[in-house]
This record gives sequence, C-alpha cells and structure tokens, in this order.
Amino acid sequence: MQKIYIFWLRQIKKYFRSKSRIIGSLGQPILFLLALGYGFGSVFQQAGEGNYLNFLAPGIIAMSIIFTAIFSGIEVIWDRQFGFLKETLAAPVSRLQIMIGRTLGGATVATFQGILVLFISLLFGLELSSFSFIIPAILVMFLIALLFTAIGTLIASLLEDMQGFQLIMNFLVMPLFFLSGALYPLDNLPNFLTIITKINPLSYGVDALRILLTDNGHFSLSLDILVLSVFTACLLFLGSFFFKRIQV
Repeated sequence: MQKIYIFWLRQIKKYFRSKSRIIGSLGQPILFLLALGYGFGSVFQQAGEGNYLNFLAPGIIAMSIIFTAIFSGIEVIWDRQFGFLKETLAAPVSRLQIMIGRTLGGATVATFQGILVLFISLLFGLELSSFSFIIPAILVMFLIALLFTAIGTLIASLLEDMQGFQLIMNFLVMPLFFLSGALYPLDNLPNFLTIITKINPLSYGVDALRILLTDNGHFSLSLDILVLSVFTACLLFLGSFFFKRIQV
C-alpha cells in the first residue's frame, strides 16, 4: 500500500504545484456555463424544460473530470520520453502497483477538478435538490474519473507519440461527451443516436450526477452506478494488462 500511496502522492503534488494547469483547466467549463447556460437558458425555459443551467451543470462537471483524467495518460507518454518511466519500471515495484497508484492519483486530481466546477456552478446559479447528496455525487465523480483515467492509461500504454495520443483522445472523448446527454436531453432522439447514448458509459455518469444534484435523470440511479462500475472494472483490467506489457 505504501508504494501505491507514493505514486498517488506524486500525481497529487504535480497537480497542486502547477497553478497554471488548475486555472487553465477551469476556462473551458466556465465558458460552457456562461455561453450555453445563459445563452440557451431562455430557449430551454420556453420549451417548458425548466432551468437549463440546472440541466447543463452536471454535464459540464463530467466534462471537466474526463478531460483532466485523460491528461494522466499524456503523463505516461511524457514520463516515457524523458526516461522517468524506465527508472520507475526498473524499481523493485510491480507494474500493477505503479498503474494502480498512477490511476488513483489521476482520478483523485480529476475528482478535485470536478468539485471546483461544482462550486463554480453553484455561484452561477445551480440549484441543488439537496445538499445531502453532494457526498454521493463526489463518489460518482470519482467513479467517472477512474473510468477515464483507465482509458487514458490504456491508450498511452499502446502509443509512444504524444501528438498521436492527443488526436486519438479527441476522436474518442469528444463524441463520448457530445453523445452523453451532457448538453441536451436524451428523450425523443433518432433511433441510432438512442442506441449510441445507451452504450456510452459517460451517459450514465452524467445521468447519475444529474439525479443526485438536481433530481432529474433519464435512467435510474441504480442502473447508472451498475453500468459505470462494470465499465470501470473492465477498463481498469485492460489498462493494467497493457501497462504491464509496456516497452521502454
């Protein structure tokens, strides 16, 4: 456990020492909250759907989490290019412990980022259904963060080129985000989009946050947690498998 803790702590220290990273990663969520939350708010209300900011905020929280979580995959490639990963793998520590420590660290950082965006959303006018559900919502944030940190580690274990990683992540993450119901309701979609949203794990993460924070969801909370847990377990397994086979 101590070895896992050391790798976890390294991720946490790197994050808090990079003030520009913390501030810069808040720019996109704030832009979405301002431009979409207020820009489309009147349209959403005219359609009889209520407060759009309440609908949008859980999706933007999830967005901030997944982009921060994916960044941990870039760090794997960065460490490989500068030789740190080779030194780490040569240490008397199992690769599984290294992967678990890095993944937990990346997920913790992404969860903290999500908490920051949650508080910013409250300042912008997000109305919580109950403050007692904040802790369960944070646990869901951590589950989403684990899922996408594992995806980042999985892809980074297969690539050596940072530019290639960024292109693949953009190709993968942006569709997952836009087809998750983060920006629009999942009701009355065309059949092919309905199928895609149902197999998209992020749809269940966004829905779980929306249920806990605003009491307004598309699926059930139990189904959201189940699907998220299964996807996370599978991707953690695949991420650890490919990380153990990484060549430096």
